[in-house]
Amino acid sequence: MGPLVTTEWLAEQLGTSGLVVFDATKYLPNESKEGCTEFLRAHVPGARYFDIDLVADPDTDLPHMVPTPGRFAKLMTQLGVGNGSRVVFYDQKGLASAARGWWLMGLFGHDEAAVLDGGLPKWLKEGRPTEAGQPGAPSPATVAPGEFRPDFRASKLRGIGDVLRNVLTRDEQVLDARAAGRFTGAVPEPRAGMRSGHIPGSVSLPYTDLLNPDGTFRPAGEVRGRFQAAGVDGAKPLVTSCGSGVTACILTLGLRIAGFPEGAVYDGSWTEWGGRADTPIEVG
Repeated sequence: MGPLVTTEWLAEQLGTSGLVVFDATKYLPNESKEGCTEFLRAHVPGARYFDIDLVADPDTDLPHMVPTPGRFAKLMTQLGVGNGSRVVFYDQKGLASAARGWWLMGLFGHDEAAVLDGGLPKWLKEGRPTEAGQPGAPSPATVAPGEFRPDFRASKLRGIGDVLRNVLTRDEQVLDARAAGRFTGAVPEPRAGMRSGHIPGSVSLPYTDLLNPDGTFRPAGEVRGRFQAAGVDGAKPLVTSCGSGVTACILTLGLRIAGFPEGAVYDGSWTEWGGRADTPIEVG
C-alpha cells in the first residue's frame, strides 16, 4: 500500500481483514465547523474518528503536539490498530489534516498507512455510500490482535531548540506550508494574539500548491516540480512547518510522492514559534 490511495481502491477494500479507516478532520479556530460533529453526520462506512487533539500530548498548552510512544500505543490499541493493520486516513476538506494521521503512524514506526486522495468530498462526488451516527464496535475482521507496539523514529521530528539552532547554521531547509499571506505577514494568523511572519531562512510552499482544485494530489512529476521551484534539490535535509504541525504533514507526504527524502516535521510550528517573544521572525 502506497502513501496515497484512491477512492476506487478504498471502496474495494472496505471490510477486508486488517483495514482500519479514520476520519482525521481538524478545522481551524476561525472555521465554523467541528470535525467530530461533521463525522457523525456522514462518514465512510466503518470509519472511526481520529481526534488529533486526543492523539496528542495532554500536558502542553500547544495544540495536538506529538504524544509519548506509550500514549500513542494505548490509544491505537483502543482504536483497534495493531502492527499488522493497514490504516487509511481521510478528511472532510479533501486534504487538509488527514496527512497528520499518516505522519504520526510513520513517526511511531508503522509504514502501512495511507491518505485517501481527495478525501470525503471526492467520495461523495462519486456517489459512494456513507453512514451517520456513532460507529458500532469495529468488525472482528478489521481489529488487530494484541497491542500496538510503537517504534519511535526521532529523526522525523523537530522541536523548537532544533529550529532555533538551524536559524544560525542553516544546515536544514525549512519549508512553510501556510498560505503565502501568512508567511509574509500580510494576513493575520487565525489564532488570536499570534505574531505574523515566518521563521528566518524558511521558504514558502503553501500546501495547496501541491493539490488540484478538487483536493487531490497533482501528478508526482508536477509535485516534484513545485518542490524544485521552492529550491528543494535533495542536498539539504528538509524540515516542514505550518501553523500547528498539521498541513506541514501534507508537504512531508508530497516529498514522499515526489521521490525526495521526507525529512522531519517541526511539531510546534508557527503556533509555538509565533506565540513566543524570544524567537526571531521575518516578514515580507
